Amino acid sequence: MKNFFKRYLVAIISVFLFIMFLLVFPSYRSKSISMIAFQTKTMFLLIPPIFILLGLLDIWVPREKMIKYMGKGSGLKGTVIAFLLGSFAAGPLYGAFPFAAVLMKKGASFKNILIFIGAWSTTKIPMLLFEIGALGLRFALSRFAIDIVGIIVIAKLIIQFVPQKEVDRVYGNAENLI
Repeated sequence: MKNFFKRYLVAIISVFLFIMFLLVFPSYRSKSISMIAFQTKTMFLLIPPIFILLGLLDIWVPREKMIKYMGKGSGLKGTVIAFLLGSFAAGPLYGAFPFAAVLMKKGASFKNILIFIGAWSTTKIPMLLFEIGALGLRFALSRFAIDIVGIIVIAKLIIQFVPQKEVDRVYGNAENLI
């Protein structure tokens, strides 16, 4: 029971704060509850397809292939694959983390994991197409180019400053999750 509270402490505190919010601001009650219901429904509709795809990736792609194409020695090829996987992915950012855990389990390098998550969060192809139509080609391509440079710079900085011991711990956690 103690482990349960320790593991879910943040969620328990969040629920408590939400209940307090509803008690202090009753005029926001119906809107808040409807927003939580909408977000929960959205999550339950998105998570199962993501996990089905993860299961297929885990079964269909051998570890050796993943190491070859996205592992430490993959170079530019691995970076491009990670970027494309993230850019063509569908769904919110919380869907990227289970996917990243499978990539870690399969032997993808930490750099390529960071590139993948960065691409998933900022360079979605549907978003780029929408921006071209709504804001113009020049703006969309400028933002896209800045995002690509930003993703690479941030990945290099994280690799530079995060100790290998911490990276190994993250890979160990990913191995235990999936």
